[in-house]
Amino acid sequence: MSAPPSGSDTRRLHAWAYLSRVAEPPAAGIARLVDDIGLEDAASAIRSRTVPPAHRAVLTSTAARYETDCAAEDLRTLDRLGGRLVTPDDEEWPGWALHALQTADTAARGGPPLALWVRGPARLADLADAAVAVVGSRASTAYGTRMASTVAAGAVERGRAVVSGGAYGIDGAAHRRALADAGTTVAVLACGLDIDYPTDHGALFAEIARTGAVVSEYAPGTTAARHRFLARNRLVVALSAAVVVVEAGRRSGANNTAAWARIVGRPLGAVPGPATSAMSVGCHALIADGYAHLVDSAAAVERLVAPDGGGVPENPRTVVDDLDPVVARVREAIPASGRATVAEIAFSAGVDTATTRSALATLDMHGLVDGDGSGWALARARPTRTSDGGDRRPRLF
Repeated sequence: MSAPPSGSDTRRLHAWAYLSRVAEPPAAGIARLVDDIGLEDAASAIRSRTVPPAHRAVLTSTAARYETDCAAEDLRTLDRLGGRLVTPDDEEWPGWALHALQTADTAARGGPPLALWVRGPARLADLADAAVAVVGSRASTAYGTRMASTVAAGAVERGRAVVSGGAYGIDGAAHRRALADAGTTVAVLACGLDIDYPTDHGALFAEIARTGAVVSEYAPGTTAARHRFLARNRLVVALSAAVVVVEAGRRSGANNTAAWARIVGRPLGAVPGPATSAMSVGCHALIADGYAHLVDSAAAVERLVAPDGGGVPENPRTVVDDLDPVVARVREAIPASGRATVAEIAFSAGVDTATTRSALATLDMHGLVDGDGSGWALARARPTRTSDGGDRRPRLF
């Protein structure tokens, strides 16, 4: 059992909670003030309106809220939710992942969060370096939902977390598939952790919090708003190693997330869709303009995350590729459906019966054919060569 926080720790936590709410995130000005004069002195200076001259802009950003200190109440709400406030003081703080938000180009548009309100056991610092963000339209099509599920499943299979925004459509499909495959998923919200938005996703957020993490830079009680969704998008990107847009209309919010991927420098992929689908216009534009790599498989996603060889090759070499030419001819002579006798296969391949029997034995050894008393048929799975020279059989013909 962990020791209770000391008085100093409690004061610091209250200071972080106060600063988290006193200005509308992102609050780069407050972050600079904390860096210059320290956490507790920054909170005190904002309350007393005595900030150093170089930080006078903070007085404007905090003017509406500086007199209202809800830190104690917010922390009680967080405790009731079973959550925690993760700050730059903590080992869990994903500092490296958030570093890209500190650059000059991004700080003006929205620097890193002051602190993160978190529900769930997943440690943020352990997830971000290998996570995949899956985003897209709320009004997703059946095709988009299926592709979001495919991308999420591929990420989970490779031990990666799936990050998204908890919204309807593509976000929800990605979260649910990650959960269904016993993977880790992170939902980044544009409201306080005590608010289920959308309302219908309350049970989904609870399940995510059971094994993964629900994250927000907004204090409890903060309601969702359009500008908060746009600010939230930068965190979805920053907490991921790559971003995949599955469906996006011409004016989809997913395009904003894609823009953040380019700004922050995260690899960006987009899933193409039917030429007639309005929900794929945004993805097609990202690909056509050269901003995004075309993603058509889980392997393509992996190449985004690990372009230097960590990914799985799209077309791994198969046992079929290495067959003796005569054996390959015998295999090609077997009908695609149904069964054929040795004599029928030999006639079709133009090979004598004895050679055909020998070839069938070789094919059977590799699991490429299925023989019984009525004849021979192609097996349903094609083995792929593993690194140790063995075979595995997950790929279909």
